[in-house]
Amino acid sequence: MRTISHLMAGSLLGLVLMTGVTAPAMAQKTSTTAPAATIDFGDDSSEWSKDGECDDPRFEGTGVADEVVDADRMKDATDCKAAVEAGTATLKSETTTASTTPPATPPATTAATDIDFGDDSSEWAKDGECDDPRFTGKGSAAELVDADLMKDATDCRAAFEAGTVTLKDSGSSTANAAAADIDFGDDSSEWAKDGECDDPRFTGTGSAAELVDADLMKDATDCRAAFEAGTVTLKDSGSSAATATIADIDFGDDSSEWAKDGECDDPRFIGTGSAEELVEADRMKDATDCRAAFEAGTVTLKDGGSTTPVADIDYGDDSSEWAKDGECDDPRFTGTGVASTTLSEDIKKDATDCRAAVEAGTATFKGEQSANAFDFGSDFSKWANDGECDDLRFEGLGTDKKLLSEDMMGDATDCRTLLDEGKVSIRQVYTPEYAAGAPYDSSGIDFGDNSSSYANDDECDDPRFQGPGSATTLLDSDRMADADDCKAAYEAGTIVLVDGES
Repeated sequence: MRTISHLMAGSLLGLVLMTGVTAPAMAQKTSTTAPAATIDFGDDSSEWSKDGECDDPRFEGTGVADEVVDADRMKDATDCKAAVEAGTATLKSETTTASTTPPATPPATTAATDIDFGDDSSEWAKDGECDDPRFTGKGSAAELVDADLMKDATDCRAAFEAGTVTLKDSGSSTANAAAADIDFGDDSSEWAKDGECDDPRFTGTGSAAELVDADLMKDATDCRAAFEAGTVTLKDSGSSAATATIADIDFGDDSSEWAKDGECDDPRFIGTGSAEELVEADRMKDATDCRAAFEAGTVTLKDGGSTTPVADIDYGDDSSEWAKDGECDDPRFTGTGVASTTLSEDIKKDATDCRAAVEAGTATFKGEQSANAFDFGSDFSKWANDGECDDLRFEGLGTDKKLLSEDMMGDATDCRTLLDEGKVSIRQVYTPEYAAGAPYDSSGIDFGDNSSSYANDDECDDPRFQGPGSATTLLDSDRMADADDCKAAYEAGTIVLVDGES
């Protein structure tokens, strides 16, 4: 049938030429179409690669899939190359229509001199592959995280100039997100218009170091400016809570005094559809409003939204070393009112703080756990269930190349499975048994002095140490400069010296 079509087309063309009739103007690829040899097609890592049609959104034509997504950019090399060579696909910027006017010059590509590559402060800088998530291509690392935004300048510049990476969506790592599509909220935050984005829905170098849910959608000017400058991106489509489907949520009933008033009064939820004042008494008592708001996307669950009634929680006592310090140190809880690092030894030992945090809506109860059992956490990490352990409390061949503090206790299934298979092990300092063996002798260690600006903040800021007693961010400038904090943590068994340090 295809042969017959070609013969008929040839006959028709012959008739047109013989009769002198001008053929109708038709869309066609001009001589400016880039030859396949000059195009970096990428690789075949797309789910839809080698299916006979090009799925790379940089191309258009009859050989391109009807639906293309940015996630497949440079990831369907075989299909796209074949389509270009067959003339059924062209690069979008190079397709035009026939005309007596010479084709317009294709848009200029971004030059390296136009890009702010940042610096080399990433842990993975100068390792031969680009780790900045603004770039894509075969010269990029397999895993890209926002923490490396603008922090691998040497590698990314070299890869860009070699043509093995390109900027994705002008540097934004949020697929298809434009400032016009985002509800930035207002400027009602105490920290609005201070030059950094304080909205916890965003991440990147333009974000404040400390983000709290109270500033959700309340720093519009700063966050819009940072987003447009490419120094922040939306985290997981803007949700600060674990993904949940409506079928997973028990909305309760409508017994609240404020039920059915058009706004969600349940303190388990957060967002523009929530009431300004939320009280624990309304937990699970505004079902109609909260269900409607959740379906409309104007509220999300806070930290998974535990449905355990407050009255049923056994808070224990205040025997923890950290009791009554203004934050909940019991690892059975999660939320902004909970300490960034918690230990199993503090289970049921910080009653006053944890009760206050739950009643204020800044902590939720995750469930009971044994004080002598290792807490694997949950699967909130975006890398959860990928077959590698992404929790920095573990070490071994089964752990991922990049372990970030934000994924601690967030990859339970992978880490538990790999531990059972003997492919990872728990770093000793994170085991309940290690802290239980305190106090430890620190006389052989030179802790230095207290010249760090973070000295005496009850966290060890010296990068020679690791463990739950260490600060989340460690700087080389604080080496041997936080003596009192590090000595106390070492003796308490919450930190140990990193291998090779002294």
